[in-house]
Amino acid sequence: MTTQADSILVLGATGKTGRRLVSTLRAAGEHVRAASRSGEVRFDWADRGTWPVALDGASAVYLVASENPALTRLFVENAVAAGVRRFVALSGRGIGLVPPEPFKNVVAAEEAVRDSGAQWSIIRPNNFNQNFDEGLWRAPLRAGLLALPIGPAPEPFIDVQDVADVAAALLTSDGHHGKVYELSGSRALTFGEAVEMMADAAGRSIRYAELTPEEYRAELVAGGASEDEVEEVDAMFAAMRAGHLAEPTDAVRQVLGRAPVDFGDYVARAAAAGAWS
Repeated sequence: MTTQADSILVLGATGKTGRRLVSTLRAAGEHVRAASRSGEVRFDWADRGTWPVALDGASAVYLVASENPALTRLFVENAVAAGVRRFVALSGRGIGLVPPEPFKNVVAAEEAVRDSGAQWSIIRPNNFNQNFDEGLWRAPLRAGLLALPIGPAPEPFIDVQDVADVAAALLTSDGHHGKVYELSGSRALTFGEAVEMMADAAGRSIRYAELTPEEYRAELVAGGASEDEVEEVDAMFAAMRAGHLAEPTDAVRQVLGRAPVDFGDYVARAAAAGAWS
């Protein structure tokens, strides 16, 4: 168990993984510094004056990369100098199979912790279950139509709580130094199958439609997305269409000794909470 002088700094503590990680660690009795621009501990990548306060007393860091790769590396160096001995970096599955330029911030975070001289591990999850009820896909699902350029390749969606539980284990237990964990759910579903499950659980009509990559890029641009954002999303979907992310892994069971949350269980809970009604 950590103390206030030996705490865990969670960056992005108000985000999907961060806020669940904070709760998981605190439920286990760990002392956590929950950091974000609007969190308990103020942390702003663009304001380096917030870094020392966030790092004060921290011995481990959950690292969610800055959009600026140079800042991520500088922060990791500062963290080690401040006494941080362990990093868990959030990345994305398939990061080594896509062009690095659109994901240069995540690549930089991986490189920074590898080069840090501290203990490190990296988690690379598939698409989150919660992208359907907390992310960009919720609004189109509620409107009755989700249209994406995925193709027939399935996706073993992972629950964000599984990501948080794995991160908590890596931050608080030994034996994970130098390891990269590709995190997925236990079964792969096409987006059409996933949407059908959500429609059935919600008791209403929701459809999935296939777009071409060109059509989707045009939609993103029309919606105000930047060129960098379009490139990043386009590269991610290209990796999915190629099947690079389709095979389920057993990494959750390796770390936690249990199966991942089943997608059907996630859908039932989200529908009961009114996610797509």
